[in-house]
Amino acid sequence: MRGAHKASSAQSRPGNWFVIGRTAALVAVAVVASSCAQIAAADPDALWKIVGGQCVPEARASGRPGQCTSVNLAGHYAILKDISGRSQHLLIPTERVTGIESPSLLDANAPDYWADGWSSRNVVEASLKQPLKSDQFGLEINSEFRRSQQQLHIHMDCMRSDIINALAAYRQVPVGQWQWETIDDVRYRIMRVTSLSQDNDPFRIVARDHPDAQAMATQTILVTGAGPSADQDGWLVLNSGMDVQDGTGTAEGLLDHACRLADAH
Repeated sequence: MRGAHKASSAQSRPGNWFVIGRTAALVAVAVVASSCAQIAAADPDALWKIVGGQCVPEARASGRPGQCTSVNLAGHYAILKDISGRSQHLLIPTERVTGIESPSLLDANAPDYWADGWSSRNVVEASLKQPLKSDQFGLEINSEFRRSQQQLHIHMDCMRSDIINALAAYRQVPVGQWQWETIDDVRYRIMRVTSLSQDNDPFRIVARDHPDAQAMATQTILVTGAGPSADQDGWLVLNSGMDVQDGTGTAEGLLDHACRLADAH
């Protein structure tokens, strides 16, 4: 076990209440003015209605992404700008996939959603109008019990600067080995990997110790660069769960939806 870092908690950890998007036809009237919690309570399928009901049909009919930022039919995913945050986007499957607990994520031919999210980070950079180093960008998925929507979505956004500093010690740790860490008084295990696909797909990595849907439903995963260049340094997979003492079902608080690090440049 490495020396525990306690990252600053001055930035409050957000809940997983994100505002979904603007579409009077598909969500409710006055969506823009509604809080995420209100939208989710009214319709936990709002995300799927946007992607499956509007973006995918538009992409198939015209090649345009509709309300989404992009639709990759061959890759089986869409990217949607979240109204919450200056640069936050969501990667959402173009087929019905409920969440982290879905067994289909472990199929041999399952899409590489984490690798696809990483390769799509340019949408976050475009919102910021500047590039991000690999350790400044993160992908995160919440547990079944800390999400508002019943369609899988991976959050894409900036990392908190203090979390980048806390994780710097893991840049050169051995590949493929879990190491425990405490961040913001929460227990995480951290593994450095050299890819985000096949056996290194974070869903498969976490599922090795959580072999059924019920166990996976309690887990949260975050992926970020192990250093400034993922091509050279690899990636860090952070995992916690509600089954761990001092664990959590959401790592979203390690992201910074205000992306304050962009203001430092």
